[in-house]
Amino acid sequence: MKIEEVKSTVRTQRIAAHSHVKGLGLDETGAAVHSAAGLVGQKAAREAAGIVVDLIKSKKMAGRALLLAGPPGTGKTAIALAIAQELGNKVPFCPMVGSEVFSNEIKKTEVLMENFRRSIGLRIRETKEVYEGEVTELTPVETENPMGGYGKTISNVVIGLKTAKGTKQLKLDPSIFDALQKEKVEVGDVIYIEANSGAVKRQGRSDTFATEFDLETEEYVPLPKGDVHKKKEVIQDVTLHDLDVANARPQGGQDVLSMMGQLMKPKKTEITDKLRLEINKVVNKYIDQGIAELVPGVLFIDEIHMLDLETFTYLHKSLESPIAPIVIFATNRGRCVIRGTTDIVSPHGIPLDLLDRLLIIRTLLYSTADMEQIIKLRAQTEGLQLEENAFGRLSEIGTSSTLRYAVQLLTPAHQMCKVNGRSQISKDDIEDVHSLFLDAKRSSKHLSEKNNKFML
Repeated sequence: MKIEEVKSTVRTQRIAAHSHVKGLGLDETGAAVHSAAGLVGQKAAREAAGIVVDLIKSKKMAGRALLLAGPPGTGKTAIALAIAQELGNKVPFCPMVGSEVFSNEIKKTEVLMENFRRSIGLRIRETKEVYEGEVTELTPVETENPMGGYGKTISNVVIGLKTAKGTKQLKLDPSIFDALQKEKVEVGDVIYIEANSGAVKRQGRSDTFATEFDLETEEYVPLPKGDVHKKKEVIQDVTLHDLDVANARPQGGQDVLSMMGQLMKPKKTEITDKLRLEINKVVNKYIDQGIAELVPGVLFIDEIHMLDLETFTYLHKSLESPIAPIVIFATNRGRCVIRGTTDIVSPHGIPLDLLDRLLIIRTLLYSTADMEQIIKLRAQTEGLQLEENAFGRLSEIGTSSTLRYAVQLLTPAHQMCKVNGRSQISKDDIEDVHSLFLDAKRSSKHLSEKNNKFML
């Protein structure tokens, strides 16, 4: 008997810089647990962020801005991403970097406005007549090609749908067969077909087909209840930017949902203020009718000091707009010249009139003990094993240089211990890679000592 091992089809998740962050790590009272949800220390900053999350959820924070200010490597981006995790995937979260506004294709202010609109969600509720059930039959009916020749064309599609209450056989237009093929629908899938538009949505595989030996990453759903033909409330989450793009070159219907069926344009083009005002009117009409609900999301702008005076001025106007998201800025600068000027020095490189509008959260440098805990978290996330004294040495290196440098030494040290035939990283492996790779401080010292050897 031949037995072969079957490889799992589950994709390996890439480990990013903040993969370990799962939330703010607060208890029921809103107090920060010292080490929880992937965050360590920064208790005051995390508790302040927790209050911001509560304000966002209660929709009392729209049009306001927050600034995370602190030295490099103190967890500003991690806290912003933790806020996104706490809010969940139903609230739009749009991250960007200050330097993104300097594009050759479109204006600086247009880049900002695009990201503002990406951060504002619209939840559309619409009651539709649908046919829903598990596919029991899927048979395309072919006829002779009316244009002549040897080929055949599909005249209609016979599809059988089953629910807990009964079954129905439907005869569908060939255009719906194309939609079924795009959704990769096959017998055993649970789908629904909109009666008016003919749009097809595959919800998943019927759970009657689920077995304990299945290695596929398929989503299984229960058999739908009720009749095959029913009225169903369809909820769709879109952003205002999606509506802008869909209407920049309109095709087909003019209602809000049909706007979403348009293809994205390959080249970036500016969307006019006139078009945005028209879309805002339609959105406000749908909100007044109770069909749609506005969901103010979060726009996170890292390295805010990279913006110039013009874009800071534009931010004032955008924050005062009736439809505005929650904006979170982050910077690691102290007092510096505002970009776009030559002599105006301001805290964090932000004009004072904008600073006056911000709630500022301060992040502090980590202690050696906190650094050790963060390094342990990263090692666990990356699946690395270290000896206890190796953790201690890495936290010392992090204190004398930076936390980021200490974390970056983990992977080279693991490679070093593999070369030496070991599975656990030792203190000697850390010392070896520390001597091979310089941190910013040692590199700067080397440059100052050997400056005459380098090209000017």
